[in-house]
Amino acid sequence: MTDQQPLRAPAEATYADELDYLESLDRGPKPFSWRLSPQLVRIFILGADKSDGLDRPVAQKWFGDRSFVERSIVTLASDRGLLLIGDPGTGKSWLAELLAAAICRDSTQVVQGTAGTTEDHLTYSWNIAMVIAKGQSRESMIPSPIMTAMAEGTIGRFEELTRATSDVQDALISILSEKYVTIPELDTDNVVFAQPGFSIIATANSRDRGVNELSSALKRRFNFVRIPVVTNKRSETEIVRFRTTELLRRHRIELEVPPTLLDILLQSFADLRAAAEAANSDEEKLESALSTAEQIGVLEDAILHSHFFGDRTLRAETLAASLVGTLARRTPEDLAILNKYWHGVVEPRSRADGEPWPAFLAGGRDAIATLS
Repeated sequence: MTDQQPLRAPAEATYADELDYLESLDRGPKPFSWRLSPQLVRIFILGADKSDGLDRPVAQKWFGDRSFVERSIVTLASDRGLLLIGDPGTGKSWLAELLAAAICRDSTQVVQGTAGTTEDHLTYSWNIAMVIAKGQSRESMIPSPIMTAMAEGTIGRFEELTRATSDVQDALISILSEKYVTIPELDTDNVVFAQPGFSIIATANSRDRGVNELSSALKRRFNFVRIPVVTNKRSETEIVRFRTTELLRRHRIELEVPPTLLDILLQSFADLRAAAEAANSDEEKLESALSTAEQIGVLEDAILHSHFFGDRTLRAETLAASLVGTLARRTPEDLAILNKYWHGVVEPRSRADGEPWPAFLAGGRDAIATLS
């Protein structure tokens, strides 16, 4: 059997060489059992510049205001949980993963919040076969990712906190407050205490407000860091280029993304966001959040289509078809909005600016007609 690479390695594996390098030169004070000092955690996430005095480059991995990263790091150095909240696609989960990778070299202790998430996902469950054979013991217990993080003094992650029910949120209050979990089924060795360095990074989608509201008690146990939608064109370009380069490397695809097509993608999303802000009702808005993550999804779709079904050249027609296919989720509402955009914005722009807008216009029209 040959060694196989995972479909997507966690950040601590992908950037292991950088983390090893930063750890080897780190002389700064480290909270608890942290692998890197707060200053080098920030450098790992935001990249190094000349003033940092490093003898090798450290790539920027998260693109946003440095104050958000610094506040997140300071929170995790305290005894409070960190809640990253914002619209879909703003990089909350990616920032949480990078923070955990830099602090404890393990970003995989994750619980996904859903309507089906139970208290067992936060604490523990039992290996039934072992319980039948040997009875209840620590050996037959299956610790949750959060309990594992507690016992090891590392970072536990909780994705989509507002998707979890109130019972699960209440269990999280106890963990954040008391810093231990009791196991009433055991007579001895029945408490798991959180070790120094343990903390929780949770994420919440601001569009899910009202699904399962966070209680005041739970809110008090978190420091909130609100991650805004990226609207700066330069920052958004850097994010899309970074993630696209990663995609091409992962798929081992050699394909150039023309700067003109990247500009068209960014401009189209900016136009559609402006239209959504000017809309008078939800029916006049695309269901899509029009996030940077969705831009990356459009570009990924176009790249893979060009690689497998085209001539391995990314063309404006393919990009347009991918954009329509990705954003047209409701029929006929989203198609009508996209059709209005294509006629009212893309068509005049294709006449004024020339290629590749005319090809983008044609590709979008064909895609809308096919889906109508």
